[in-house]
This record gives sequence, structure tokens and C-alpha cells, in this order.
Amino acid sequence: MASILKLIGREKKLFTADISNHSEKILEIVSSSRFLVLGGAGSIGQAVVKEIFKRNPQKLHVVDISENNLVELVRDIRSSFGYINGDFQTFALDIGSIEYDAFFKADGKFDYVLNLSALKHVRSEKDPYTLMRMIEVNIFNTDKTLQQSIDQGVKKYFCVSTDKAANPVNMMGASKRIMEMFLMRRSLEIDISTARFANVAFSDGSLLHGFNQRLEKRQPIVAPNDIKRYFVTPQESGELCLMSCVFGENRDIFFPKLSESLHLISFADIAVKYLTQKGFEPVLCSTEDEARELAKTLPEQGKWPCLFTGSDTTGEKDFEEFFTDAEILDMQRFSNLGVIKNEPVFNADLLAEFEGSICSMKSNLAWDKEAIVELFFKIIPDFGHKETGKYLDSKM
Repeated sequence: MASILKLIGREKKLFTADISNHSEKILEIVSSSRFLVLGGAGSIGQAVVKEIFKRNPQKLHVVDISENNLVELVRDIRSSFGYINGDFQTFALDIGSIEYDAFFKADGKFDYVLNLSALKHVRSEKDPYTLMRMIEVNIFNTDKTLQQSIDQGVKKYFCVSTDKAANPVNMMGASKRIMEMFLMRRSLEIDISTARFANVAFSDGSLLHGFNQRLEKRQPIVAPNDIKRYFVTPQESGELCLMSCVFGENRDIFFPKLSESLHLISFADIAVKYLTQKGFEPVLCSTEDEARELAKTLPEQGKWPCLFTGSDTTGEKDFEEFFTDAEILDMQRFSNLGVIKNEPVFNADLLAEFEGSICSMKSNLAWDKEAIVELFFKIIPDFGHKETGKYLDSKM
């Protein structure tokens, strides 16, 4: 944790005061409750599972599509925390599958359902098929599991959103914004809460996680030098989700307050700190070819090739924000957590039209990206999407 904090330019953890101030109440709620964590073996999911597990829940069942990640989660928990008296089990299931539906029908006695499953990469909008899966996972699986939770009498449903849902400029952020609208619709039948938060440092598949892979494979470090982002640690992501889950009132969206502890930092700056921490001197390169060639010789000299460039790919946002000017905030309740207060505002006809259009595309086994983008603009009129024709998969 300390090393990650230094890499993202911080000295202190974000939520220490809030966790400490509410520790007894969190423990009381968790230790007397039953939890289901969906997508619980991803980076954020594992962090959430650990926060729940170490407070001895009565029941903690974890579902994830990745069998390998579930194995590592169990090994990690057993090695760090040991065992609890409560019922702890993991299930390698696709939330969209009939097997999951049978599991939930048989096992669905939970107080809290936390959904951490998502397609989170901006690069996933590059083709219409992965984009459709993003819609399925981020929107329709959420709505399905919400309805199942309502049918089984679940007390509370928590779901992760993203800072990119505030004034979205990419399809991933827009899919989460539309998901929030579906959450508002279901909030008339069940209490829901969510969280928008920053990049989770070194989460699976992230650029920072890729730094580890590049060193292991002796490949250049590549990063944009014109994009700055807010970062939280994996543990902070788990704490934020748990706080929103147990303390969020119906329709609340939690987010980290901006302060001297949470500030913007560029990927290139983190790359330099990372290499220095690993004992290497960064060497700036001007082309991919140069960087690849130098990777063959520089490491023995205690140096590492880096390529820092500007960003010109579709979906990159110039800046990050957790809320819009139109949203109502409660900044007093917690020390380092802000809360967006929501009324159940949604356009039922538009949501129904969106569902029908997507269903029709899937039943015909034919759709294109343009039609989906047009549908997104219809439901989010001020959607700031701009197509550049360039995607991250076309870069090193």
C-alpha cells in the first residue's frame, strides 16, 4: 500500500478518518448480514470481498466469470485473514447465464448484493460486438440482477459506476450513465446505492498494471504524457464501495472528495516514479522501433526505455469529474467522501425504447456501431462522444 501511494504521489490513505469514525457501525452491520458479491474476483471486487470478509459476515458468496481469479482470491484471503465462522463460498459463473439464474434461485437469501462486474475499458468500444457485450454486462446484467434481488427480498443493491459517467465522452462512461438511469427506475422497488470513483491504481488490465507486465517481459514502458487522472488504491476502492453499500441512502452516489490527498497525476509521471522505485533510470525514446530495440540492451545497464506520447484515441476525456453542475451534493456527512443525492428521475419510455432496440438488434444477430451510438445519443442528448477513428489497440 505504501509503495502504491508514493507512486500516485500521495503520503496518506484517503478514507482512514471515515472508516475509523464509523468502524463500530460497519462491523455491526457486516457481522450480522449476508452478502453476495458479483464480479468479486476483479481488482475492485477482490478489494470489496476482503473488506467484508475481515469483518466476519454471516454469509459471503462471491460470483465471477474468471475461475483463475477466484482461485487467487481464495488463496489471498486464506493467506491474509484465515477463516470465518460464516458461510464463505465462491462460484465460477457468468452472471448472464442460466446457471447463475439457477444459483440465485436456490441461494438468493442475501441482505446485500454488490455488483462489481463491468466491461471497464474505453478500448472495448472499438468494434460493435465487444460494444454490445459492454451494454449487456454494464446495463442489462445489472438490471436483471436488480430484478432478481427485488424478487428475493434483498435489502440493498449496490453497483459500481464510474467518474466517466459524469458528462460522458466515451461509450463505456455512457453505458454506466445509462445504467444509473436503470438503477433509478428500480429504486422505486429496492434501495440502491452506487459509487463513482477514479482509476484504481494497478488494477487488472490497467495501464499501470501493464507496467509490471512490461518489466517481466522486458518490453518498453509506454504512457501518455498529456493525460492526468485521479487514482485510488485497491484497498480504498473496497472501502469506498463498502461505505456506499452500508451507509448510502436510496439512490445515493458516493465519490472521493478532492483534496490535497487526491490530486491529478499523469501516467508518464507515474511511469518515471515506478521505474525509479524498481531501480531503473528512465530513458526517453522518440519512436516505438527505438524503444523496442533499446529494450534488448538497456536493462543490463540499469536503464529502461520509455515512450511518452500525446493521446489521440477515441473516448479519452481531457479531465476527470465525479459530478455535474446539475447534481445535488452532500459534502458534510463524511470527511473524505462526497455524496450525490438523487430523486428517482428517469424517462420510462426512453428506457423501454432502448431495451427494445437493443433486443431487436440482438435477435437479428446484426448491428453496427453507428446505430448503437445513435441510440446512446437519443437517451443522453448531451453525450460528448467524438469518433477519431483511432483506438488504443492500434498502439503499443
